[in-house]
Amino acid sequence: MRVDVVSIFPEYLAPLDLSLIGRARAAGTLRLAVHDLRSWTHDVHRTVDDTPYGGGPGMVMRPEPWGEALDALAPAELAPDGVTLPRLLVPSPAGEPFTQAMAHELAAESHLLFACGRYEGIDQRVLDHAATRMRVTEVSLGDYVLFGGEVAVLVILEAVTRLLPGVLGNAGSLDEESHAHGLLEAPMYTKPATWRGHEVPEVLRSGDHGRIARWRRDEALTRTAARRPDLLAALDPASLDKRDRAALDRAGFPLPAEDVAK
Repeated sequence: MRVDVVSIFPEYLAPLDLSLIGRARAAGTLRLAVHDLRSWTHDVHRTVDDTPYGGGPGMVMRPEPWGEALDALAPAELAPDGVTLPRLLVPSPAGEPFTQAMAHELAAESHLLFACGRYEGIDQRVLDHAATRMRVTEVSLGDYVLFGGEVAVLVILEAVTRLLPGVLGNAGSLDEESHAHGLLEAPMYTKPATWRGHEVPEVLRSGDHGRIARWRRDEALTRTAARRPDLLAALDPASLDKRDRAALDRAGFPLPAEDVAK
């Protein structure tokens, strides 16, 4: 996968050289480049912002440097049909919520281009013009506002890169983690069996893989019901059997009988 990131603070993206993302870059699985937006300015002050039309507080990022940056990183003449152009991602509190499902969707792309806004954001005409020749997606990490898009890029790339083939040492980890099947992950434990008076649940030390799988399923259900009832409500009722209902009943989160698979 090719990834380009444009920012006025390219040093903010230094963590992308670390850990598994750094390994993915070294291995060539992730071909990532970070670009300074100010490289596409032409005045002595390397200006990237100006006051907003219509008044109001703050500054807005000017369209000229962004237009030149996108022209350089996604030249239209290389893909007149738009098929091979990158997918432009713009972190924004006004964007679509970023989810694990979106991470899987983005992991299937061949080229991602991130535009990191600052101040009050990027002039809307930049996104409108880009949308005439490539896919543009505004993405939000949640219902809050950050200083800029760089931290969102770090989060999104962590979520996406770990889904690329060969990045995780044990690909099975993707099948059991939170949000993989619409539930939060069950609690995890390691050695020693007793620590500061707290015991690892006996079932996890039993060696009975059937019991362990059932325990983890029950814990995932009850944890999801307690912490993220919205996720539980979104599950397909056909995916919940009588044992699932019993686990939720015991935890004090009963489901209507008609909502549970027979």
